[in-house]
Amino acid sequence: MANRKFVVSPLAGALALILSATVLADPVGEPMQATDLDKVEVHGQHVEKPSSVKYTEPLLDTPQTITVVTKDVMDEQGLLSLRDVLSTLPGITFGAGEGGGGYGDSITLRGFNANSDITSDSVRDSAQYSRTDTFNTEALELINGANSVYSGAGSVGGNINLVSKAAREGDFTVLQAGVGTDSYGRITVDSNTDFDNGTAFRISAMAHQNDAPGRDYENFERWGIAPSVAFGLGSDTRFTLSYFHQSDDNIPQYGVPYFSTFGGPLPGVDPSNYYGYHNIDQQEIDVDMLTGVFEHDFSDRTTLRSLARFQQVDQLSIVDAPQGTWCLDSGINPATGAPCARGAVPGTGLITATGPHGHSRDTRNAIAISQTDLTTRFNTGTVEHALVAGVSFSHETFNLDSGAVLRTANGTPAILPPVSIADPDSFYTGPRNFFLTGRSEGTLDNQAVYVFDTLKFNEQWMLNLGARYEHNEGDSVSWNVKTFSAAPGADNSNIGTVLGRAPVATNEDDLFSYRAGLVFKPAENGSIYLSYANSKTPSKASVNGSCTLTSTTGTANCSADPESAVNIELGTKWDVLDNLAVTAAVFRNDRENYKVSDPGNPANPSGEQQLDGEARVDGVSLGVAGHITHAWSVFANVTYLDSKVLQGVSDNCLANPSAACGNTPANPDPLEGRPISGTPERAGSLWTTYDWNRWSFGYGITYQSGYAYYTGTGSNAGDIKGYTSHRAMVGYEISDRLSLQLNANNLFDKEYYIRVRNNGWATPGDARSVVLSAAYRF
Repeated sequence: MANRKFVVSPLAGALALILSATVLADPVGEPMQATDLDKVEVHGQHVEKPSSVKYTEPLLDTPQTITVVTKDVMDEQGLLSLRDVLSTLPGITFGAGEGGGGYGDSITLRGFNANSDITSDSVRDSAQYSRTDTFNTEALELINGANSVYSGAGSVGGNINLVSKAAREGDFTVLQAGVGTDSYGRITVDSNTDFDNGTAFRISAMAHQNDAPGRDYENFERWGIAPSVAFGLGSDTRFTLSYFHQSDDNIPQYGVPYFSTFGGPLPGVDPSNYYGYHNIDQQEIDVDMLTGVFEHDFSDRTTLRSLARFQQVDQLSIVDAPQGTWCLDSGINPATGAPCARGAVPGTGLITATGPHGHSRDTRNAIAISQTDLTTRFNTGTVEHALVAGVSFSHETFNLDSGAVLRTANGTPAILPPVSIADPDSFYTGPRNFFLTGRSEGTLDNQAVYVFDTLKFNEQWMLNLGARYEHNEGDSVSWNVKTFSAAPGADNSNIGTVLGRAPVATNEDDLFSYRAGLVFKPAENGSIYLSYANSKTPSKASVNGSCTLTSTTGTANCSADPESAVNIELGTKWDVLDNLAVTAAVFRNDRENYKVSDPGNPANPSGEQQLDGEARVDGVSLGVAGHITHAWSVFANVTYLDSKVLQGVSDNCLANPSAACGNTPANPDPLEGRPISGTPERAGSLWTTYDWNRWSFGYGITYQSGYAYYTGTGSNAGDIKGYTSHRAMVGYEISDRLSLQLNANNLFDKEYYIRVRNNGWATPGDARSVVLSAAYRF
């Protein structure tokens, strides 16, 4: 069973010191200046403005649904990873971490894949890896709806932006330490020193370990450091240089055999069981990021800001996903519903040392990016303008070596014993030898120019406009590698040898995206808006090998025109009471044309995918953030998503059903009318705290309804169960400097599953865990 002991980790040997960071805010009533446009303004838990300079107005007057989770909210709930934070926001589900992208953060946002739609400080962070810690994160911004105009190619359902800490004015030091169940131990420091001469130095650091709550073997160890130095603070010319490094050494989570046709996990499965090999599986991540930001104020109304960054992400993963041919105690194969094959042992699974077993991926993603923005405020007659014009240049590279480790010395796959469903043996004693099975590389270059303008006609009417033109060009190439062949008499002496390079797959597109939003302010503290925006997704939207060739000379997905999506949204935002933001919106996100396979089309002999697919999400979102009273705060969000596939096969397959198309004359489009895979209809979360004397109390609830899951033409479709989880917090302020906080996650120890790959596997949600942390501020 899982390790549920309460232990004191060596990493948490000292009590903690914390000083709450003061977040910059403008005095009430003063007009915003150009230099104010890149600040994250927070009043309690109510954020006043997004961090990006591209957003020229406060959130209240921004015609778009943007949810901001501050560091305070993360700390109160004990949210450490990107997945932790996003799991408290409705409309998001997580994939099983496999497929072409490999293991890492796999995100579905409002029904559409968002793996490549993550930005850091409003510039691209496209590598697929596990973002396991927020120790250097000031806030997370979830921007909903088609959003290419702000974040570049992709962003069909929106994008996720992480705001990093940086040196700034003021002195503070934050030290925190925590211990808890499941070998939890954590120490962090966040210290800023202002030298009173325009120079400041800030350093954040973290060391952490814990076992996955409710699991037998998965564990996580990491450390990170993030120094930052700023020059010219308070002057017209400023420069900030920041470095970030984090190293992870984890046993990755794949979970348990999961088949929705059998109600979820297979009969006999214990959610703590490990169905891979815990002495083989590993995930090592190293992230290095160097960022320089230069700012110059030409006047109090015009500012130039330029960001340059180089980032490299190395990830080595060796995984054993619980995928195989299972035979239930009843003698039924759960994948087919038919009797097990002759010789199968009931209550076991038969797996082989190929595919997702002993599978190694050694990747390196690198990106060099430069983004320069000129922000200015001016008038044309009676119309006030807040204009941002900018350019962006980026170059990305990707390298992948795939391999198999469960091999004999001559390269043949190891013979693996049957796996018990009820009591799997997860310690591997067979041969272990690495053999290369694949090698690929990719590059992606993007050059963009964009302009945003907010036109204020009077105190009641504003028009927000934006346009972006970008040139996107990339290539992918793989190498032919000699793999094991079971053919009699085959020469296997050169297994793992690179035999030669395959043809290069290339893609080049010019993309135009736009946004328009009309804002009406019936009162100073409220707005009503209508917005319309699009997104463009080229065939080479990600550097991670998304553009591939067929086995022939034709292309499968490289020459298709860019996919398009549009978002129309009607919403309202109000600041009520002293500091409470209330938002509501109805929207339609229409993926107008996405790529679908087109087999057997005589007019398309190369097999190139066609832009015949269409899907739509109609939805409602509600949000509340801030203080109801001085002592009572709340952060809550609810979504309702009505998703539907309008066409899921090519026009040719629709007119000519065939087995190759996966359809029949009686059912020419198996996906038409189905909900979009991975899209829960209802979801909501609440976090609320109340301060009483030196005590503080917090309670949270997260709800997600069930949803449909399928791939391809939906032959493996199933319904994934929803869940509700609870969390609680009690804090006590011993003195003005020293405080204690006790957090309990999954308070009622609910069993539920996330990261589902139907008819394959799913990861159990964390079981109940308890963490006691101490903080000291000076």
